[in-house]
Amino acid sequence: MKLFGSSGIRGIANRDITVDLALKVGLALGKSKKTAVIGRDPRVAGEMIEHALISGLVSAGCDVVRVGLVTTPTLAYSARHYDCGVMITASHNPAEYVGIKLWNPDGMAFDSQQQEEIESIIEKEDFKHVQWDNVGEIGSYDGAVRDHTDMILKNSGKSSMRVVLDCGCGAGGTITPTLLRKMGCEVITLNAQLDGHFPARNPEPNEKNLGMLMKVVKELDASLGIAHDGDADRMMAVDEKGNFVTGDEMLAIFASGECEGRSKIAVPVDTSMIVDDALPEAEIIRTRVGDVYVAEKMKEQGADFGGEPSGSWIFPRISYCPDGIYAAARLVDIVKETPLSELKESLPQYPTLRGTLACDDSAKEKLMEDVKEKLGSMGTVSDIDGIRVEMENGWVLVRPSGTEPKIRITAQSGENVEELYETTEALVKECLQ
Repeated sequence: MKLFGSSGIRGIANRDITVDLALKVGLALGKSKKTAVIGRDPRVAGEMIEHALISGLVSAGCDVVRVGLVTTPTLAYSARHYDCGVMITASHNPAEYVGIKLWNPDGMAFDSQQQEEIESIIEKEDFKHVQWDNVGEIGSYDGAVRDHTDMILKNSGKSSMRVVLDCGCGAGGTITPTLLRKMGCEVITLNAQLDGHFPARNPEPNEKNLGMLMKVVKELDASLGIAHDGDADRMMAVDEKGNFVTGDEMLAIFASGECEGRSKIAVPVDTSMIVDDALPEAEIIRTRVGDVYVAEKMKEQGADFGGEPSGSWIFPRISYCPDGIYAAARLVDIVKETPLSELKESLPQYPTLRGTLACDDSAKEKLMEDVKEKLGSMGTVSDIDGIRVEMENGWVLVRPSGTEPKIRITAQSGENVEELYETTEALVKECLQ
């Protein structure tokens, strides 16, 4: 049984992620954990799944503390006082999705071994129902946002810059506007109302979805634009000219601020060569795509920084959880020294194309075998995650999405990137037929 993808358990509410499944996850988790803290983002199905999961936990004898509607990094920070943390979220996925993500006290998501243990218990239905007088207690705590805010403020400076913040109707509205104002910023919010239908835009903070933010930053002469996804573990940015800053550029900017000399940086296989060129002395560690895999490798290798081009930034001195709120504060500190447009323009540029093709989950394994055979002659093949082919002047990556029924294609080249992408896409389509 495979429940966990690259970012927890995730799927369509009441189809893939049901109350029955949530109950079983709670029972499986409660078999080894005595205390748990649980939170959720504003998704419509979130509270339903939360109640079912709590029922499983307390039925197994685990005490549960609810912190309410919070961001994922807020929940992960709260987990330090408990045996584990549980977040009900589907992060950047559309409104019909819901999910479950499990956290360790150090802020790192459950690793591969822990995920397999949960899956095994559920598959075997090896649950433990305690006696009536040992059922777990349910409590609540309303200070999680304050605790997270205070921690970030202690690790951040002051700034009076004007910032436009697009919360995307997600959980970031509970914390980031207040945090930035406490740092001294003039904050103009977009879509800060909590709404699990995400009416303003798709929760994923990519360039396609941030047209309003780019326009407002330029029109209001702001120094910076910041955007979150549904649970604010991700953060992306717009410079003072209204230009979107790509995830690869953000990785290089954050890494340059966090690392010196022969530092170690963990990034997934779909990361641009920009990072390698911007930090020539650093050791770049490639991982599978997914923040849990980046965090695992960071912890194993003692990396100084890690992240994903999708907008997940991990600062190990704070937590092993991607923290879009701390990243926002950190970026404010960086930009008050040098405008974001100048930082962006100082980086080497490699044309990159990304796209997706629909593919049923059941067909992905066979498809990747066929893709490896067809792409193998193009260059040096790595199969850390999907199939990445290194060529003399670029690379291409074909990998199955860990959260959606899609195949993702990324191509990067110093020349003819369109031709490289189109060739690769045509080969994948052949394999799909």
